[in-house]
Order: sequence, then structure tokens, then C-alpha cells
Amino acid sequence: MKELDLEVAGEFILMAATLLQIKVRMLLPRSPEDMEEEETDPRTELVRQLLEYKRFKEVAESLTDIEDRQRRLFPRSYFDWHKQFRKQEKEIILKEVSLFDLLSAFKTAMDNIPEDAYHAVAEETVTIEEQMEFLEIQLNATPQLCFLELMKALKNRVQIVVTFMAILEMIRTRRILVQQSKVFGDIWIVRRGG
Repeated sequence: MKELDLEVAGEFILMAATLLQIKVRMLLPRSPEDMEEEETDPRTELVRQLLEYKRFKEVAESLTDIEDRQRRLFPRSYFDWHKQFRKQEKEIILKEVSLFDLLSAFKTAMDNIPEDAYHAVAEETVTIEEQMEFLEIQLNATPQLCFLELMKALKNRVQIVVTFMAILEMIRTRRILVQQSKVFGDIWIVRRGG
């Protein structure tokens, strides 16, 4: 079964059986009653199927040509953007960021934390509410925050994780937006509606 293509073999057997049925109908003698009932040529159905197959094959070839032409085209991307976040020298076009993009940026931030050679167990008292207030203060100072630069400014993993959870909570409560100018580009945090 692994070596043989059973679908092609099945189609071949079906075609052979159809041809045999047509040949048998044409060779066997028929009674006068059967001749009155069956006035149509048994080959007409086969001819109809072959013409239909030919049409499908022509359409498939034309679709292949269209696909080849489209493969050589490189259309320009366009994203909705807000003029208020445009730099003076170069425009940044921002689009909505998916949760996967945000998680990817979070992983990059976690990977960039320097490893400590020792481990001291100490209780961390960082809450989501505190980090939400921290984000509000940062957004009051500047209209947009770069996600990676914000994460680099934090001291340890616990603060990064709690800040990330605060960002997710603020997105959920529709207080902020996260946007990105291009795929794998910087992620910007902006206040919603402002």
C-alpha cells in the first residue's frame, strides 16, 4: 500500500470496468424489448465524462498559470495607522498586535535578562495593580512605550512577569492598545483613545 498509489489504481480499475461494461453491452445480442428501451449509445456517458475531465484539466492549467504570475508579484502592504504616532523623519504605520506577537516579545524580553550566578530566595512584593499604575505613569509621561525598552528597564523576572500580566489586564479592560509597525518589529504600547 505504501509503494502503490491506491487512488490512481482505483481510478484505473473504474475506467477499465466502465469500458468493459460498454464493450459487453455492444457485443451481447439484445432482445427486441431491450432494443426499444435502450436506444441511447452506451458510449455517450463515457464521452460526456471525458469532455468534463478535459474542461477541468483546462481550468486547472489556467489556475496554475495565474498562480505562477501572482507568485512573481510583490504587492505593497498597507496598514491602518494613526498620524499622532508618526515620526517626523520616517512614518511608522501601526497595526493591531495579536496575542502571539505579544507572547513572542515577552519571550524575547525574558531571554534578554542576564543570568545571575547565584540564587537568593527573597519575597517579591510586586502586584499587578502596582504595575498598572506604573504603566499609567509611564504613559502620562510619553504617548507611547516601546515594549522591549520597558521590559529592559525592569529589575528582575518577577517584575517583568507581573508587568506583562498588567499589560494583558489593561488590554482586556480596554485601557491600552498594543501596536506594531511591521512583522517582527517593535511593539508599542499606547493609551486607548488618546
